Amino acid sequence: MLGAYNVAQGDSMNKRGFTLLELMVVVVIIAILAMVSVPSFSRFLAKAKRAEVYMNLSSIYAAQKAYWAENGKYSDVLFGEGGIGWKPEGQLYYTYGFAHGAEGKNYFTGKLQTAASYLSAAKADTNSFVIVAAGDIDGDGTPDIMAVDQNNKIWIVQDDLSN
Repeated sequence: MLGAYNVAQGDSMNKRGFTLLELMVVVVIIAILAMVSVPSFSRFLAKAKRAEVYMNLSSIYAAQKAYWAENGKYSDVLFGEGGIGWKPEGQLYYTYGFAHGAEGKNYFTGKLQTAASYLSAAKADTNSFVIVAAGDIDGDGTPDIMAVDQNNKIWIVQDDLSN
């Protein structure tokens, strides 16, 4: 009986927690993994914001084509009198529209607060249009600029993700 008691007592004596050094090594490993994954995650978020642009530029394209079918010309007014009837739903990240004119009429400013001056390549006349979207999606001061034209060609004017 005494031998069994010593074995049980010996087992409980060998059980112990982690040392401070072991815990510090685990924390360092977790920190290194976080440092590696954060840039990848930031790039993923930037690409998700860019996905908004493809959807909205396609929507603006459809609105311009409908306006042209009714009026025989394209318009540089997104919403309001003489406009194509496009108003964004929900929150935007990018700024969309034309550099000139008024907020809520010729352009809509998104959550990233990119200045409408980056939309200077946008135009609309009787036979053609180019609508521009701009947003600094990674916060580096250089905006991502994309455009769509009357042929539904969407292209990247300035790639903020290439940096």
